[in-house]
Amino acid sequence: MSNRRRIVILGKTGSGKSSLANTIFGDELFKIGHTANSETSKCGAITKSVNGRNITLIDTPGFFDTDRSEEELKSGIVRCITECAPGPHVFLIVLKVERFTEQEQAVIAKINQYFSEEVLKFATVLFTHGDQLEEGQTIEDFVRGNELLSDLVKKCGGRCHVVDNKYWKNNQQDEYRNNQFQVKELLKTMEKITEANGGSYYTNETLQAVEEKIKQGEVLIRKSPGNMSEEEIREKAKDGAYDWLFGLAGFTTTILLGCLFGFVLLKR
Repeated sequence: MSNRRRIVILGKTGSGKSSLANTIFGDELFKIGHTANSETSKCGAITKSVNGRNITLIDTPGFFDTDRSEEELKSGIVRCITECAPGPHVFLIVLKVERFTEQEQAVIAKINQYFSEEVLKFATVLFTHGDQLEEGQTIEDFVRGNELLSDLVKKCGGRCHVVDNKYWKNNQQDEYRNNQFQVKELLKTMEKITEANGGSYYTNETLQAVEEKIKQGEVLIRKSPGNMSEEEIREKAKDGAYDWLFGLAGFTTTILLGCLFGFVLLKR
């Protein structure tokens, strides 16, 4: 079993995906947006060792946003697919602890629309803005108060976690309201997901086809002159696979999301 875990972070813009990635890494590696327009307009991937395991966090643009252009969304989805090929070990579905609005309902409706049952076997729901929990309230208590949320968490095997990227950084008074404690719990859940899935990751025809393209690219790059590291070869080959997938005619964002989450088969 590989020592590296690929984790895809999903959620709408402003839900705290990039801050969450930094909280998991314990380091400010992802750029944070403090305006309505998120910094994560592109898909970014960073690998770091956490508790002795190499973790690649893939921070995605808001796939479920309604105000992004088709071209921008398409670019982000294609980059996500090439970054997480041959498949992610875990999907983190990021929502905020807040009053449940129509926007949040729309995000869950899209998750229910795009995510196959297979994907949800590899998913956990992660709430940010934990400081919004009432005194003594756990995230499970919060989830129980909303039927839509309860249903989503149930579909994810009952898995849910909470962090607070701002106020829980160094909270020593309350173990539950402490990011270090919550990240440890999250990492344990990630391992349990991988173990429950036979040590494997989520994959599908699209992700396998992209991995195949990456492998073909690596072979060609190794044959060309130059002194590149294996990491650099992989990155260059991923760029080639990105160009190939992005260039496939007739791929709308809906089809691409369907390809990533297993609802649509890739037609090459």
